[in-house]
Amino acid sequence: MPFNCIDKTTKASRSVTFISTSFVSQRPYPRFQRLASRVLLAVSLLVSVTTYASTPQVASDANSVASSKAANPPGNEAFSYAWLKGYARHLSSQPYHNHQGEVPSSLKDLSWNAYQQIRYKDSEALWRTKGSLFHTEFFHLGRGFDTPVHMNEIKNGKVIPIDYSPSMFDYGKSKIDAKKLSKDLGFAGFRMQFATDWKRDVVAFLGASYFRAVGSEMQYGLSARGLAVDTALDQPEEFPVFTNYWLEKPKPGSSTVTVYALMESKSVSGAYRFDITPGEPLKMKVDAAIYPRKSIERLGIAPLTSMYMVGENDRRTNYDWREEIHDSDGLAMHTGSGEWIWRPLTNPKNLRFNAYSDDNPKGFGLLQRDRNFDHYQDDSVFYEKRPSLWIEPIGNWGKGSVDLVEIPTLDETFDNIVAFWHPAQPIKPGQELLYSYNMYWGSHPPQHSSQARVQDTFTGIGGVIGQKRHYYSKRFVIDFAGGDLPMIGDGSKLKAVIHTSKGKVELESVRPINHSDKYRVMFDVVPPDATDNPINMQVYLDLDGKRMSETWSYQWNPPLKKNRELHNAGHLN
Repeated sequence: MPFNCIDKTTKASRSVTFISTSFVSQRPYPRFQRLASRVLLAVSLLVSVTTYASTPQVASDANSVASSKAANPPGNEAFSYAWLKGYARHLSSQPYHNHQGEVPSSLKDLSWNAYQQIRYKDSEALWRTKGSLFHTEFFHLGRGFDTPVHMNEIKNGKVIPIDYSPSMFDYGKSKIDAKKLSKDLGFAGFRMQFATDWKRDVVAFLGASYFRAVGSEMQYGLSARGLAVDTALDQPEEFPVFTNYWLEKPKPGSSTVTVYALMESKSVSGAYRFDITPGEPLKMKVDAAIYPRKSIERLGIAPLTSMYMVGENDRRTNYDWREEIHDSDGLAMHTGSGEWIWRPLTNPKNLRFNAYSDDNPKGFGLLQRDRNFDHYQDDSVFYEKRPSLWIEPIGNWGKGSVDLVEIPTLDETFDNIVAFWHPAQPIKPGQELLYSYNMYWGSHPPQHSSQARVQDTFTGIGGVIGQKRHYYSKRFVIDFAGGDLPMIGDGSKLKAVIHTSKGKVELESVRPINHSDKYRVMFDVVPPDATDNPINMQVYLDLDGKRMSETWSYQWNPPLKKNRELHNAGHLN
């Protein structure tokens, strides 16, 4: 339902659309973590994807794959992004051929532990002996990674196919007989290391159109995708696949590497260019050319995928010994009108979908603002080091919305958070959709509000301590820090501007927190009826008509009336 409010500071109308859905997703999202210097992915067997019309070939171990080779420019024609766009456009007018499952059964039937035994040999790394600042290693097909991916090197403008060979890999104790694997097998994806650390990755592309990168803390966390198709609808989601990659050999001493990718699926084809520069933050400049094969109801540009299981504001799954478990703790948005919005993430009981309408957004991202180890107490997966990811649109993206999907999860290995830009224009076959944007992976996004930012969000039972509660209410506590808050003196009339879509707000307060430069906003919300329908809230700080903070945005589903415990102590009258 729409939630409209008037910004009394600027007199400008703000319209943020919240759409809530109630069905429970059966499609957890893939994520891969760094464990023992390897990239893991909990993906394909956990993901229910669309079944395409074409039937995958059944491959034997002796003659494993009969898949299409990567298409390259004919003759001596040099490779270019323009050629790749033209080829992707051509494919969009042709029948789609799905190559999922075109791997021998000996690889598809591997256990997870057996698959982890297959390791790429360091000595086989691309550009290892060429004086490059980058090394590239390839992932083997197997387990859930059952769509062959074709690799190419671009050298001096010309394409050199990279053929799979069993000699590139050490099969360990996987019990795979490498002699029975076809030399036409293909790969599952690739990863790159940078000259500052040849052991740990800076980027990896693996599974469908998923990829990850790291900032200076060298810790994997959330993922990104090339494209999202029909996410969080009452129909199966489609997962486009990067079927072909072209890796351009960097010039000697260059700290930027360029990767091209061809995307294909039942509904769309596409051409992508990634210019990747490691650092803090790691920067990717992305150019995407998208060619729909058919009408698409919900197209997601620059989709981000993360995990939020439990945190300070959502204790639904509080049975783990750790206080917080998440890769990201909030969605940040910088709107076309210049407003900064912070939306804390949640782990809802049912799938929740919100759309934040905007015109020509300046940026959005899933961030891990809480970087305090004491809040996680996990020295094996390092949630406090997980990178934030900020999307900076290049050019005018027009009207649309930043869409946020929150899916219930009971396990931290499932990615349950998705965010992307959804263009307002209808997506029809025959179109060419061109998007460019910068992606920043690191501890802190390069752009942020100069105003005070939300540092913490806490929730709990409402009411007055020491007094009996006669009705149910929910307490919300928001800590703001930074900006000009340290300059506010005693007696200043700082106030919290609170908007709710419904319900009664009571016990409002805003005050400085002792021994800090933070200010704390507290208020209770009393549900208006007995239902669990969502209540949308927005809060920001105001001083004499001047906005002092970004906007805190939140959605709360109150419990049904029969489940509203008052938690009154026995001695209270």
